[in-house]
Amino acid sequence: MPTTTTDRTPLLENGNGVHHRTFRERFTDAFHAEDEPSWLVSYKWFLFGSWLNILLVFVPLSIVAHQLHWDAALRFSFSFVAIMPLAALLGTATDQLSLKLGQTLSGLLNASFGNAVEIIVGVAALLQGEYRIVQTSLLGSILSNLLLVLGCSFLAGGLKYPESNFQVTAAQASSSLMTLTCITLVIPAAYHGAQSDGKKVDATVSALFSTAGQFVDGGDLVDDTTHGLRIISRGTSIILLLVYIAYLIFQLKTHAYLFKSSVVHEIETPRMNVPAAAFALLLVTLITSFCADYLVASIDETATRYGIPKAFVGLILLPIVANAAEHVTSVWMALKNKMELTIGICVGSSIQIAAFVVPLLVIIGWITHHDLTLFFADFETIVLFVSVLLVNFLIQDGKSNYMEGLMLVALYLVIALAFWVS
Repeated sequence: MPTTTTDRTPLLENGNGVHHRTFRERFTDAFHAEDEPSWLVSYKWFLFGSWLNILLVFVPLSIVAHQLHWDAALRFSFSFVAIMPLAALLGTATDQLSLKLGQTLSGLLNASFGNAVEIIVGVAALLQGEYRIVQTSLLGSILSNLLLVLGCSFLAGGLKYPESNFQVTAAQASSSLMTLTCITLVIPAAYHGAQSDGKKVDATVSALFSTAGQFVDGGDLVDDTTHGLRIISRGTSIILLLVYIAYLIFQLKTHAYLFKSSVVHEIETPRMNVPAAAFALLLVTLITSFCADYLVASIDETATRYGIPKAFVGLILLPIVANAAEHVTSVWMALKNKMELTIGICVGSSIQIAAFVVPLLVIIGWITHHDLTLFFADFETIVLFVSVLLVNFLIQDGKSNYMEGLMLVALYLVIALAFWVS
């Protein structure tokens, strides 16, 4: 009989006829499982799977504008638009990794990269000493998610369905944690106010009883107040991070049943393999950090030259960039009557900002010797408090309609108007 030939090389078989895989085969299997798309298919879908990726052309434009020192408005606009598709790609890569990592690791991944743009922009502004931009951008992200994104989702869902229902216990647990983080921002403002009042009294007494008419302005009390704010902010940040870790365990492990949707969802098929998604996540994060640095560097000149309040830029414009992908996803879920997912996206993202990103940036500032504190201006603290209060009132019944969405959007527009004239 003729000898049958195979595609195996005899040298790759042992005496028992067992085939030994080559290094190339082992390497390929390690980075490409049989049930996962190839690297080429993964990146083809990653880059061409959304029309929003057309805006990636502004990434090189942003770099060129910065290197050639073009007009500040062009540098700001190019970087502003460039971050929008990058934010969407960050979310896409994170979601693809989440499909394969399991629930617990997915939660940790979403906690780390779910608000990657806010972290990147915040670190860039922090290292440049733009503390005002850091605080307003983070506060703006919280307000954008709680009022604009959630409001538009309630409005869109309410126009399609008379009433939408969601798990009230999970929503209240999330909103209660949001209230806690809001209170932790009120305490530094209250402390500063109390110390300032004490300083005024002591300065007046010192002026009345100073010898030889020498006036004492109470500057040492200002230093004491700043030192106290640092201690309060850093200690509170550590506590908030611990509370957030406990919240992740509560949400993903011990009480995960509270956060499960009553609607049966289709199992999503991965469109990228794990190594390709991980590499894409790191690469997009790096590119986003450069664009964020260019964006922050152009804010001051743009605001001064064109008369745009810096608070408005940080509170309104920057969160629009960072939350563009979340905004679209949240509204889309509401139109599908998946209101638990909408609540999870909006309130959950706000919790990540308030209980994870803000404390993280305070600690990073502590390490890098940048005195970022949790002390926000009185007006900003009041705005955050009333916003959280309204959201708590609206979700406590576990139902939503278009009128509730309209109220949230209306409050956001009023706040935007107030910061425009500030």
